[in-house]
Amino acid sequence: MTSQSQGIQQLLQAEKRAKDKLEEAKKRKGKRLKQAKEEATAEIDHYRLQREKDFRHKQSNIMGSQGNLTSKIDEETIAKIRDLTSNYHKNTERVIGQLLDEVYGIDPELHVNYAYTI
Repeated sequence: MTSQSQGIQQLLQAEKRAKDKLEEAKKRKGKRLKQAKEEATAEIDHYRLQREKDFRHKQSNIMGSQGNLTSKIDEETIAKIRDLTSNYHKNTERVIGQLLDEVYGIDPELHVNYAYTI
């Protein structure tokens, strides 16, 4: 009987060692998963920061060029307004003179369809 109880004891100890090894393996697996998750999160953060930096750089290039276009358009508009104003002041008297000539320069004449009867 002692050999049976010794056999049972050995089986129980072997079962306990197997259970301990299994728990240890689960803990190692959990640690590896946690470490992999942390590494992935760090890599994702690094990638996100890099992409945001690239985006800001491109955005500043585009917005900077739009700002230059806006200032160029404003300068051209001011130049056109200045030209129109100077042309207005140059031609005002000439146009008014032409209008007055048309209004006051009336040559009375008979209409073509007027039947002259004597």
